[in-house]
Amino acid sequence: MSTALVARKSSSAIGARLKRLMKRREAAAVLATIGLIVLTGIVNPRFLTGADAIRNLWLTPSMLMVIAVAQAVVLITRNVDLSISATLGISAYATGVMFAEHPEIPDAVVVIVAILIGTALGTINGLLVSLGRIPSLVITLGTLYAYKGLLIAWAGSNRIVPSDLPDWLKELGVATIAGFPVLTVFALIILICVGYYMYQRPSGREMYAIGSSPEAAELCGLPVRRRVPVAFVISGTLAGLAGVIYAARYATISSLAGAGLEFDTVASAVIGGVSMSGGLGTVAGAAVGAALLSTIDRALPTMGVPAFWQECAVGALILAAIVLDRVLAIRNERRLRVDPADGSKPGRAGEQA
Repeated sequence: MSTALVARKSSSAIGARLKRLMKRREAAAVLATIGLIVLTGIVNPRFLTGADAIRNLWLTPSMLMVIAVAQAVVLITRNVDLSISATLGISAYATGVMFAEHPEIPDAVVVIVAILIGTALGTINGLLVSLGRIPSLVITLGTLYAYKGLLIAWAGSNRIVPSDLPDWLKELGVATIAGFPVLTVFALIILICVGYYMYQRPSGREMYAIGSSPEAAELCGLPVRRRVPVAFVISGTLAGLAGVIYAARYATISSLAGAGLEFDTVASAVIGGVSMSGGLGTVAGAAVGAALLSTIDRALPTMGVPAFWQECAVGALILAAIVLDRVLAIRNERRLRVDPADGSKPGRAGEQA
């Protein structure tokens, strides 16, 4: 085989891989994020000027990436966790209270307890959804208000301030590794771990099957009533960890910690290609969607765009993602539909696909 032929085949293979990559939903979000950063840098060069500007560009989406990944796991099972923001808030406030009022507790134990609080709250959601067989939208809307009420009753008008937190936690919020924010490194490690579980472990792959069709999954013998609670446990655990990240990032914690983030997590996942109807999408896409939303929040004000149009831009992105998801779903249904007469799949002009 000639060298030229090998080179052509290699080039063709690379081109095919690149074409498949560009067809992925995540690719659109990545390109949109890069394009927005470049455009903002052109309009306002200060947006990308200096080491702090670049660091903040990476640091800002770190916390949202973690809870967007958590939300994606639940969405893939054809459920939703609206209480994720309240879980984050309780874990963040618990972190601050333990550091401020119980300095005798080892720092590692404080972090573990905060994460376990999130795990417990996620477990409650999972059990209510699985055992009660009530739609997760209803359950987690109820627990959202219940957890928020618990946080308000606990925190009241009190506030955890930076002086209440240990120096290492505050330094963690701004620390870098080779110029890269440590919190963002943590978020990427979490993304890799959850991604490995979802795509490589049988129980993770079963969540996709359950989300595609819970009824078919039960007929196939998949443990639907065990896997769905696991998704909520993962969501709660990651929300608890995000609460610790919140404490490190902002160093000021009140009863408003995490307020409103539940909608940002859903928006991030949907924009990143996770289907609201379950069974489709990746946690990587949710993380990219979180990065895009965070970039919008920082970039549009820098370009002088009014707050009203910022909200409109996010809403338009969500609607576009939902419409695209529906279009792709219809297209896949047509491709998979089998003609009952001859068992063939419909194609163009009567030809077999």
